[in-house]
Amino acid sequence: MVHHHPISHPQAGGHNSGKTRAASVRLRDITVNDEQMVLEWRNRPEVARYMYTDHRITPEEHRCWFQRVLKDQTCRYWIVVCDNEDVGLAGITEIDRQNRRCYWAFYLAAPSVRGKGIGSYVEYSILSYVFDELKLNKLCCEVLASNEAVANMHRSFGFSVEGTFREHIWKSGRPHDIVCLAMLRSQWITLKPGIERRLKDRGLL
Repeated sequence: MVHHHPISHPQAGGHNSGKTRAASVRLRDITVNDEQMVLEWRNRPEVARYMYTDHRITPEEHRCWFQRVLKDQTCRYWIVVCDNEDVGLAGITEIDRQNRRCYWAFYLAAPSVRGKGIGSYVEYSILSYVFDELKLNKLCCEVLASNEAVANMHRSFGFSVEGTFREHIWKSGRPHDIVCLAMLRSQWITLKPGIERRLKDRGLL
C-alpha cells in the first residue's frame, strides 16, 4: 500500500481567540489497523440508514471489501479525525483519469461530533484534493433523497443537482430515489476563495 500524507493540517481555532475553540479536524489515510473499527461503524443503524444496502455486513464480506480498497488504485479512503478521535470515514471512488472524474461519499460514525462543522471540513478537503491535487474535472456524488441534510450541504458548497434516479435503490422493503449531484473544476476555482473564508470564520481552517 502506498502511504500518503493527510490531506491537510488545519489550524483550527488559532485565529478565533476569545470564542469557543473550534474542533481540530484532519483526514488520515486508512490503514490495515482500521478494519474492525470500520466494520463496527458500517453496521451502526445511524450509518446504515443512509447506505444503499440494509443487511448486516458480515466480517467476511467486510474483509473482502476492506482488502480490496486498500489496493484499488481507483479509490482512496481516509479516517476522519476530530480532536484526536477517529469519528468517521471519507472516500473517493471510481477515479476515472481518462474522463477526469470520480465519486465521493462520507459519514460520521460518532453522533457527538455532529453539528461541529466536521462535514464542512471534510467536504472542503475532498474538493481540494480532487481538483487541486488530482487535477480532475468533475466530482460526483449520490445521496438518498431522504437524506436532505447531506444533499443540502453539498448544494451549499456549490454542487449542482444533475438529476434523480427514480426508485433506484430497494431498501427497507421499499424503493428509494437517488439524487445525483456534481461539481466541475471551473466551479471550484470560482467558489474556492469564498468557501475558504467561510471555513476560516468558523475556525475550521
